[in-house]
Amino acid sequence: MASMVVIAIAGLFAKEPSFDCDFSKINAADVAWLITATIFVLMMTPGLSFFYGGMVGAKNVISTMLQSFIAMGLISVLWVVFGFSLAFGDDIGGVIGDPTSFLMFQHVGADIYTTPSGKILGGATIPLALYALFQMKFAIITPSLITGSFAERVRFSAYLFFMIFFFVVIYCPLAHMTWHPDGLFLRWGVVDFAGGIVVHASSGVAALAGAIFLGRRKSSTRQSEPANIPFVLLGAAMLWLGWFGFNAGSSLHADGTAVKAFLNTNTASATAMMTWIFFDCLRGRKPSAMGAAVGCVVGLVAITPSAGYVTVGQSIFISFVITIICNIAVYWRSHSRIDDALDVFPTHGTGGIFGTVLTGIFIQEGLIAGTWDGFVVFLYHLLAVAMVIAYTFIMSYLGYWLIDKMIPMRVSSESERIGLDLSQHDEHYGFAHIGERELAEYEQHKDKDE
Repeated sequence: MASMVVIAIAGLFAKEPSFDCDFSKINAADVAWLITATIFVLMMTPGLSFFYGGMVGAKNVISTMLQSFIAMGLISVLWVVFGFSLAFGDDIGGVIGDPTSFLMFQHVGADIYTTPSGKILGGATIPLALYALFQMKFAIITPSLITGSFAERVRFSAYLFFMIFFFVVIYCPLAHMTWHPDGLFLRWGVVDFAGGIVVHASSGVAALAGAIFLGRRKSSTRQSEPANIPFVLLGAAMLWLGWFGFNAGSSLHADGTAVKAFLNTNTASATAMMTWIFFDCLRGRKPSAMGAAVGCVVGLVAITPSAGYVTVGQSIFISFVITIICNIAVYWRSHSRIDDALDVFPTHGTGGIFGTVLTGIFIQEGLIAGTWDGFVVFLYHLLAVAMVIAYTFIMSYLGYWLIDKMIPMRVSSESERIGLDLSQHDEHYGFAHIGERELAEYEQHKDKDE
């Protein structure tokens, strides 16, 4: 609360930039499309809430959904105060932005912003404020994706601190290196159209670190059935729809590249859904709603880094290959001791990593070009992926460890058995799903500081 008081007071003294548009430079069609795309991307976070919430046991639906939903509040505030500066402020060494560049959104208005190196930040035909808002939605959903790995056992207050740590230490540097015009990865020729590295690889690897650090759920919780599969389908549909803004909006223009990204996004998701279903059937499983939902999301992840670069035929190939890899990764995880509750790393992490590798192959300047320069660009994509995996895992694990020293990351055994909805939030999805033993334990322990 004290931090919000400080931010509120600081806001009184923040200087507002001009929002008078110079329409000789601003393209109204681009502005209209980017506003629409930004709304679509924000819708993905509540979509993720339903997607994850339906997968967990009935005693943890609300807590799991809130872990995603709360990011819209926390990250939005941090983004305005200093996050946009860290991610897109004036370049420092190609790895981070000057935190004072856009502090409290100063200079973030209707003007086009040019970096000290003479390059335009964001689109050349949209206000900087609109670009900042569009990028903010990416920053919101990324830590939300991580929550699926430690669902049903993480302490809410500790998760909030980890979200801040991840945002500052991991997300902002990766966004700067990948998308800032002076960023290290971009200077290498590494391309990430809409977040294969920045969003999915980082969140997936951080999720893996979290699952390892927090350990397995209690057996009774781990074997719980999904609370609401229609929630999963609803969430997947919202993600599919929102992803059109996620990918097609990343063109930053209402142009042919946006149309190509839109086409590739839908085609890849559809291909992955059918591939997941058919592959499950080949392995002796029945076609399931859960499989269809997970499959379509895997396809969306797979095409994200290359959506605006590849042909529609290549998008089919990319989503088909990565869907098979992710399906096998989910099977491997389920037979390991790693309790990644909702398979965040096997789907988002694996999809983002291999999607980026295939981007290095299929982009025009990549391996498919058949030139030495194309081979070098492909190697840079491999190097960037390796760096992201190593850096994200080490820093995420460090973050879990540091926060655990201040606030235990994992709830008590009693709270886990009762369910996080009651023990962490004093709310419930429905008492019909809660046994008399759990209710008695809740009444006994609800006054404790969980």
